[in-house]
Amino acid sequence: MDFKQLIKSNQSNVKNIIKLITKENNEDLEQEVYIKVWKNARNYKEQGSFKSWINTIAKNVSKDYLKSSYKKVSDNAVADDESLNQIKDKKLTPELTLISNERQKRIIEAINQLKPKFRQTVMLCEIYGYSYEDAAHKLKCPVGTIKSRLYNAKKELAVTLQDLL
Repeated sequence: MDFKQLIKSNQSNVKNIIKLITKENNEDLEQEVYIKVWKNARNYKEQGSFKSWINTIAKNVSKDYLKSSYKKVSDNAVADDESLNQIKDKKLTPELTLISNERQKRIIEAINQLKPKFRQTVMLCEIYGYSYEDAAHKLKCPVGTIKSRLYNAKKELAVTLQDLL
């Protein structure tokens, strides 16, 4: 597979991972992911799918970004009012934390209410980041079945969690 095709086939997944972790669209992080993939492609060991490997790189790059930006904010804390306001805005208030926790509980409850086969598929693909192929291998079923279960599970979750969307 050539590098352009690799980027095309993984672009939406990498964007979604970065957005999920950093809460922002960040093309610089996307580029960093692809540069790391390109530089380390020869070090890839076929223990899992290539897509899972790229997903792991995207997760690590995003987490590193958060660590570094948080460190920059805490290291460069200046006593002027503008800087203090920026820091306060980035922290969650107790109210927002409570709302976020309640939202997470509702999502977990909704996932737990799914049929066991749907729940397993959602957990493997969406929570643990397995590729369709890896999930199919683990659950001993065809890839098409994994895709179908995931589609139907997401449809049920959308109905159950409609007020959160």
